Amino acid sequence: MWNYEKRLQYPVKITQTNPKIAQVIISQFGGPDGELAASMRYLSQRYTMPYNEVTGILTDIGTEELAHMEMICAIVHQLTRDLTPEQIEKSGFDKYYVDHTLALWPQSAGGSPWTATYFQSKGDPITDLHEDMAAEQKARTTYDNILRLVKDPEVCDPIKFLREREIVHYQRFGESLRIVQDHLDSKNFYAINPEFDLRANCK
Repeated sequence: MWNYEKRLQYPVKITQTNPKIAQVIISQFGGPDGELAASMRYLSQRYTMPYNEVTGILTDIGTEELAHMEMICAIVHQLTRDLTPEQIEKSGFDKYYVDHTLALWPQSAGGSPWTATYFQSKGDPITDLHEDMAAEQKARTTYDNILRLVKDPEVCDPIKFLREREIVHYQRFGESLRIVQDHLDSKNFYAINPEFDLRANCK
């Protein structure tokens, strides 16, 4: 279905560790508006999307979100590698360290573990696409918040790239919503669920 290239979608080359900032950025791995939730949302929703062109968009973006998750993990790893116990304790990274050492584990900036309740897969194309558009805006806002806190240009650069991709995804989901509405309007079936209602009740 897709090809995996053994390189990041956008380079991450961070030379200065900063576990304090890593604790903020990790939210885009396992937080409520992070890349893991986004990829699971879109790759789940595509199965009940009745229109092939929109299924393709969900697959494309869901796959790209996995690449973004990989970038976030690379950022967190490079910000925390080779830390001394003194650096860990001084930065407040000790609570994470006790449970995970320096391994990557999906959680929010507040320490809450990732959960599938962060996303919905409803089986209604209009409902799902509105959720997708909102999710991309929430992710964009989270990246805005991160950029207000981060001063290191080596960290800002890939974060800015990820923020830009959220805007593109929002636009593509807006296009997808128009495709769905056009399909429904063409048969005067707007505001129903074509996955069930066209099949069961409509002629």
